[in-house]
Amino acid sequence: MRHSDIGTVMTPDVIRIWRETPFKEVVRLLAQHRISGMPVVDDEEKVIGVVSESDVIERQARAADGPGGHRRRLPRLSRAARRAAAKSRARTAGDLMSAPAVTVGRRDSIVTAARTMTGHHVKRLPVVDETGRLVGIVTRHDLLRVFLRPDEEIRAEVIEEVLVRTLWLPPDAVTVSVRSGVVELSGKVERRSEIPIIVRLASRVDGVVAVVDRLTCDWEDTRVVPLEQSLRTLAGERLR
Repeated sequence: MRHSDIGTVMTPDVIRIWRETPFKEVVRLLAQHRISGMPVVDDEEKVIGVVSESDVIERQARAADGPGGHRRRLPRLSRAARRAAAKSRARTAGDLMSAPAVTVGRRDSIVTAARTMTGHHVKRLPVVDETGRLVGIVTRHDLLRVFLRPDEEIRAEVIEEVLVRTLWLPPDAVTVSVRSGVVELSGKVERRSEIPIIVRLASRVDGVVAVVDRLTCDWEDTRVVPLEQSLRTLAGERLR
């Protein structure tokens, strides 16, 4: 089942900064545009890092300890600790940014973006094209918008994408109704084994909150032992 891609929900007009952007300009842009982070790009518009509010706050918190103490202890620190100490003296976006940047492609699915955000514990992701150039940004808020899809739009996709294109069933083979994102499936299909497949595919449509299964069948094929398994069992009994 194909999910909507990032290009349908991303914000194309991105506030971006460069490696040489001064620290105070970074803070000014964050405050002026009321955003929590910005991608850092090179001269080819390729994303090389991200600066977030957390980076700014961490910089100020560490700077309050005084730069001299950090310098004396640097040789004994781990690589991560040395990077954090260097960030406390950051004067530009390049010094301040978190790198490498975690990005998604504009043709990646919304599900992919959600998993990437969760896995990396970030609130936003720069969106890049096939060459790695910045084309947009997607936030958690953008991903939540899929649950605002109209019920009729969800119903149409379940019928067209799940029943017709994926399972090759007539559009009226299953009665589909949607209310507040909850899909209800009713009617009779040929085989019992088809039901969990239909339910699973319907649940993966963007915007679906839950699926209520009221389907019945003509044939309880899930109770029938497959022919290959029956032959293996029979062969085993003959060898005893």
